Amino acid sequence: MTFVIPFPAIDPVLLSFGPLAIRWYSLAYIAGLLLGWQGIKWLVKKTPHAMTNEQVEDLILWLTFGVVLGGRLGYALFYNFAHFMENPMDIFKVWQGGMSFHGGILGVTIAGYLFTRRHKLNFLKVADVVACVSPIGLFFGRISNFINGELFGRPTDVAWAMVFPQGGPEPRHPSQLYEACLEGLLLFLILHLLWRVEAIRMKPGILTGVFLVGYASARMTVEFFREPDGIVGIFTIGQFLSIPMVILGLFLVWRGRQASPS
Repeated sequence: MTFVIPFPAIDPVLLSFGPLAIRWYSLAYIAGLLLGWQGIKWLVKKTPHAMTNEQVEDLILWLTFGVVLGGRLGYALFYNFAHFMENPMDIFKVWQGGMSFHGGILGVTIAGYLFTRRHKLNFLKVADVVACVSPIGLFFGRISNFINGELFGRPTDVAWAMVFPQGGPEPRHPSQLYEACLEGLLLFLILHLLWRVEAIRMKPGILTGVFLVGYASARMTVEFFREPDGIVGIFTIGQFLSIPMVILGLFLVWRGRQASPS
């Protein structure tokens, strides 16, 4: 007989006021942005001083639009294209969930590039501080996925398996928690240990590269335990979309190591 940990039935809606509802999913984004905002303000105090505190305020607004629009469009394009082609207005129903990290990072990259062009800042310096706080949002996002009982793992007989309400009667890996630990806690720790090394901090692009490789490696690993959203050849969609991140991340680390400190 397989031992199964009961799934904690937490209501995805924290509070509701008539037709208005405050969902854990929304709170995860808000917490990630607010804590990331404070984290960036702390990081820019140290060399190479990527931007001023006033510019940080503006950056957060740009990143908010980038992550929401990119995440939603990425989900529609990569994971549920047929549905959104038939129901295009559903793409605006962000309160129903459905966000893609890979789409979100594209949105953030575009928003960050436009922001740095407007303020005449070094794009990679800004990207490095954003990369260092991004695991905060990833952690809260995966915890909200767990609360919602979505993006669960494959069937398993491990001792910590859970039966998810939307996953049928089979015990499954709580893969959302694996991702919260790897993409969130572990990656945050690695990046901040590297940030403390001035020789790394002063070479723009290295920390961004480490983030890309770290996230992609964690995602590709957890995909072996997570119920796949779809398959592309021998890869899940999540693994397939992570391959370019590994390549770009390794290039940025290599490029940063060759560059003179700035």
